[in-house]
Amino acid sequence: MAIVPGRSLTSATVKGVLTRLFARHGRPRVPRSDNGPEFIAFELTEWLADLGADTYHIDPGKPRQNGFGESFHARLRDECLSCEEFWSVEHARVVLEGWRGEYNTEHLHSSLAYTTPAEFAAAQPLTPVLVLA
Repeated sequence: MAIVPGRSLTSATVKGVLTRLFARHGRPRVPRSDNGPEFIAFELTEWLADLGADTYHIDPGKPRQNGFGESFHARLRDECLSCEEFWSVEHARVVLEGWRGEYNTEHLHSSLAYTTPAEFAAAQPLTPVLVLA
């Protein structure tokens, strides 16, 4: 849904990205993340709690608790990050956004009955969208 490269990410950056994603796709009941400082920061966890979301942070050193995320990161690394030399953060943004678009609209995924993520999402029933003010 979003790939945000940077030299470092803050909880405010994560909050901004999530605000845009929630407005477009709705808020998940329980967002799952690792224990990166930007994800466990009080500002972010309190904001999610105020929205009515329970947060779930995987146990430290237990990547199998987030298998889908780890699988995605492995594919991102193999298909994009290891194949590129980034000249700047802006260059990384352009390359990663291109890869993200291709991944969602051209890659067939066996776990989605050999459809693209975009095709799979389009076939799902509409869910209410949370509008954040």
